[in-house]
Amino acid sequence: MQAMIPFPDISPEIFSVSLFGMEFALRWYALAYIVGIVIGWRLVVATVRRPHLWANDTPPMDARAVEDLLTWVILGVILGGRLGFVIFYQPAYYLANPIEILQVWQGGMSFHGGLLGVVTACLLFSWRRGIRWLSVADVLCMATPAGLLLGRIANFINAELWGRPTDLPWGVVFPRAAAQDCPGLEGPCARHPSQLYEAGLEGLVLGAVLLWLVWARGALKFPGLATGVFFAGYGLSRFMVEFVRQADPQFITPDNPMGYVLHAGGVGLSMGQLLSLPMVVLGLVFILWARRHPA
Repeated sequence: MQAMIPFPDISPEIFSVSLFGMEFALRWYALAYIVGIVIGWRLVVATVRRPHLWANDTPPMDARAVEDLLTWVILGVILGGRLGFVIFYQPAYYLANPIEILQVWQGGMSFHGGLLGVVTACLLFSWRRGIRWLSVADVLCMATPAGLLLGRIANFINAELWGRPTDLPWGVVFPRAAAQDCPGLEGPCARHPSQLYEAGLEGLVLGAVLLWLVWARGALKFPGLATGVFFAGYGLSRFMVEFVRQADPQFITPDNPMGYVLHAGGVGLSMGQLLSLPMVVLGLVFILWARRHPA
């Protein structure tokens, strides 16, 4: 008999209340965003308050400026994440139902879109403040993995973004019909807990590496280095996990059961891999540039 792990009975909602005939709920996913942003904010504040971590013992901004940056980042995450999901994953649907683009509470966020939103926010903030944008990007990249860790755990609790079917002993039997739709398999269908793989790689491992580089190896004295490590590290982590992550249903067809967006001869790339490859390349460029151009 195949070993498998039953999905833990955890409600996506932490609690809900009814006010004036309306239901309000706090979900784990929302809490992950909130706590991730708070942790990231405090990490950035702690970093700018330690001049010795920066070139010439001069942080690019003070703690008050970080609060302004936080507003820009939140807008970048929400707007970029939502628009990225709309454009990268379901453009036809939202073109036919444009009003639903605004319904963020219904779900549907893209990391790569959120990243583009934060990059845009970082550039605008730095331009307005007259700050070197790579230094701002470095400290943001150092602080981001905490949010990724919590977000992927919330994905697991929500029983979403699960992996492909597996017979490995740590395969998880996710609930609902879509997760149990495994052609050719009889009985419960166990899947890779790909959300937890990403939490470990993008959150714990990448976060530990970046904190070590910044706090122990003086990475902030080489503008662009932490940014490069984050881009390359996230891109590589996501690229690898995509091999066992179930493709989004809109990409799966009878002729393309693996859900590749680019494929030939039985091999191909998923949308996540296609979006992650440029991150790896750009990350390596940042790393090489930073090593040759210290502040």
